[in-house]
Amino acid sequence: MTIPAPAPQPAAEQPDGAEDRLRRFARIWSRAIFPSTATSLSRPEFELHLLPLARQLSDALHVRPFDPAPAQLVGAALVAAHCTDPDALSRTLGVVDSYLVLYCGGNGPLELSTEESRARCARLQHSLAGGFTQALRERTLAEQEAIARSALTARSDAEQALHITETRFRAVFKDAAIGIGIADLDGNVLEINDTLTRMFGGLEHHVRSHKVNEWVHPEDSPAVWKYYGELVRGERDHYRVEKPYYRNDGTVLWTNLTVSLLRDPEGRPQYQLALMEDTTERRLLNLRLRYEATHDALTGLPNRTLFFERLEKALASRDGGRFGLCYLDLDGFKAINDSLGHAAGDRLLVEVADRLESCATARGEMVARLGGDEFVALTTGPDTEREVDDLACRILGALSSPIRLDGRELTVRGSIGIVEGPAGERSAAEVLRSADITMYRAKSAGGNRFEFADAEADALAITRHGLTTALPAALERGEFFIEYQPLVHLGDGSVHGAEALVRWCHPQHGVLGPDRFIALAEHTGLIVPLGRWVLEESVRQANFWQERHSDGGPLRINVNLSPAQLHHPRLVAETVDVLERSGLEPAALCLEVTESALIGADDDLLKPLRQLAEMGVNIALDDFGTGYSNLANLRRLPVSVLKLDRSFTQGMQQHPADPVDLKIVEGIVSLAHSLELAVTVEGVETGAQAEQLRALGCDTAQGWYYARPGAPDRIHSLLLADAV
Repeated sequence: MTIPAPAPQPAAEQPDGAEDRLRRFARIWSRAIFPSTATSLSRPEFELHLLPLARQLSDALHVRPFDPAPAQLVGAALVAAHCTDPDALSRTLGVVDSYLVLYCGGNGPLELSTEESRARCARLQHSLAGGFTQALRERTLAEQEAIARSALTARSDAEQALHITETRFRAVFKDAAIGIGIADLDGNVLEINDTLTRMFGGLEHHVRSHKVNEWVHPEDSPAVWKYYGELVRGERDHYRVEKPYYRNDGTVLWTNLTVSLLRDPEGRPQYQLALMEDTTERRLLNLRLRYEATHDALTGLPNRTLFFERLEKALASRDGGRFGLCYLDLDGFKAINDSLGHAAGDRLLVEVADRLESCATARGEMVARLGGDEFVALTTGPDTEREVDDLACRILGALSSPIRLDGRELTVRGSIGIVEGPAGERSAAEVLRSADITMYRAKSAGGNRFEFADAEADALAITRHGLTTALPAALERGEFFIEYQPLVHLGDGSVHGAEALVRWCHPQHGVLGPDRFIALAEHTGLIVPLGRWVLEESVRQANFWQERHSDGGPLRINVNLSPAQLHHPRLVAETVDVLERSGLEPAALCLEVTESALIGADDDLLKPLRQLAEMGVNIALDDFGTGYSNLANLRRLPVSVLKLDRSFTQGMQQHPADPVDLKIVEGIVSLAHSLELAVTVEGVETGAQAEQLRALGCDTAQGWYYARPGAPDRIHSLLLADAV
């Protein structure tokens, strides 16, 4: 045998370039078949011999149009290199199947998809096996001709060589790692190897008793038998599909099936060759992984992923269908988790899941767990308006019975938000968001109930959420500003001070009053930095007024203090810092605290207010009269001003004034003055009110009769006109 010269090395091949990967493939190939090769070459020499064959396979893998014929030459070259041991072809096919695409798949000028690469690789294996077989046969014929021409004395040796060659061929067929079968064009099974027999349960007669076209399975794709008909008619040379079969015991065998057409020397179709790879275990593993990916590990219910698939399918319906969705959140589940532990909480969730699953047994109904203590139930059909109401009632009824855990009986309640409507109008995310918002509305109403989605309520909740998320950036971007409302001395009508009222200039919603965002700032904790900013700006403005209006300008600035600011540990230090940096006297600052924030306040809460009062800062009790506090508590509160709520003075807008209101206000003013407290009245809208309040002894007032909140330069522009 003449050994071809080694291929020249590329001048600047990268360590992991195409040539390097090709050499790795050739090295793996040589190690696999060298022990079973009858050659005088050393293994490195044999590897160099395989390198051009590996290059032929790599080139054939990428050529367009694809032609597996070069692989036949590779098979023939193996025979020519004396690689005729029974293991040689089997190991070669194994190496090509496992490593050709891995090491040579990216060596071509164009990237191939994984599916196309594997299909081409399979056809190259078939072609290589065919070339190997053909070469073996040609070699056998050559040996036979040599025997015929040789002396009679050598005949026995030639027959023995022929027998060995045929034995090797049969060994390759018999010992292949994949199932191999040969059938005629009528579908009669002619030959099967042991591997294929084992795949079908070990009974050879079970396979031979069926024709190929009788192996029909309900899960066959329509393309399977279409391809089969084209192949036996000679219209295609091969096809590759995933196909299930029934074994003799009734179980299902899943395979990757590759069928090739074998032609006679004249090119006429003669046989069909099937290669089968058993993929049953891999398929079962995939199904298991799919189940685990779409079901909740704790309860076994469908999870968020599978629920969204079902919901999106229901919403994509175009046949006039409807849907109903119940979004359930358990009331008080966190308290159970915190008191009994997460293990008990998990057992509770399992019991709840079982009860919910028993509620959704009708066609078109399902229950899923979204996570934590949140569950959803879905119903579809033409009458979901009634069915979803019934489903919600069944769910609340199923939860009404106590659940026993560790000797305790726990009562489980839930809040349900319901969204119902026609399919095709909203996305799954929009439906779930609406159900979530509605569920929280049911929870806010006391829980253990269900509410139906309302578009206006959804819009308000979405707006509220948008404002909440926009608050931090709004403060950083300077979107807040302050308007000032004059505090007027009722005795002489002079401007005694001003209350600072924060506003938000929202990019989309325009100017928003504090009623739209202060509660949100309290909830998110942003009220502390926002309150400090308001204090800094207000004190700065008050100091400016003091400097520019020494002839009786505003002497006091009122700033509202929220409950969260009251609990902030640096309230006193930050207030002192703001006053010192601005140069404003403490007496010119009045901090307004609502009465409800001080009801039942202990000494720890009152301590910072006392410290500020001792420094000279005025403390005003805002909305006085709305919190039903004990009047005797006024003696222990460090306040110097009572701000009387407008509800006590609305009756004074009429003439004559409500005598009951007059008596109440008169009593409050008398009490306040006896405690050396000044009285400010808010919400003054008419001159009659102002006159009555002056006559009752109130000290200062504010309201639209004097001026609406406005820019700081308009603080002295009093209207003195009825606003009602």
